Amino acid sequence: MLAKYLSYLIPINVVKKKSTVSKTLEVTWNNGQLVLDSKNTNYSFGSLQRILRKGLKYIGFERIRNFKSILVLGVAGGSVIETLVEEIQFKGQITGVEIDADILQIAKDYFKIDRFANLELIADDAFEFILKTKEHYDLIIIDIFQDTQMPNFLFQDFFIQRINALLKTEGFILFNTMVLTDKDRARNLDYRKKFNADFSLRMYPKVEEHNELFTIKKLH
Repeated sequence: MLAKYLSYLIPINVVKKKSTVSKTLEVTWNNGQLVLDSKNTNYSFGSLQRILRKGLKYIGFERIRNFKSILVLGVAGGSVIETLVEEIQFKGQITGVEIDADILQIAKDYFKIDRFANLELIADDAFEFILKTKEHYDLIIIDIFQDTQMPNFLFQDFFIQRINALLKTEGFILFNTMVLTDKDRARNLDYRKKFNADFSLRMYPKVEEHNELFTIKKLH
């Protein structure tokens, strides 16, 4: 507990670990909160939890509470899952998919993510998982980064179409992106054009400065 209180003065490192997928992972006490960071950005809790919470608030906590199933692509430390279960009081099934086994172990050891009875954790590549799953979801949260980089497949037609097919009618996609360059900005504008009249899309720029959120509702 001393480290927690000292962290209001200076960040206190708990563990630093190498990962084949994420390169460098650090668990740190920062301003009284345990956070998970990569080399250059926050992966869970801290600013990322605030970003995704805003996205969930845009969709509506009451609406989410009535959903039956949620898919989280990119679990990291599990901060969005904590928000769903503890703050929103979501009682349905959550499926969390994370490619990095080292991150999943950290999530269990330091953030106790496996305490949530309605959570199923799957160590898999998000692209591979969406090809295999036969389930359909009320909410799909996409939060996939390798440090500050986003895999190209997230913006490609096949992935988008497959995600859309897994989404129930009246369901939502919450997609967290990072915009650091003009190229990133153009990429996001192009992404926006890929949805037809069967979807209602909203963009929320400059969330915590460099993040841009999409909420996408499937109308038909």
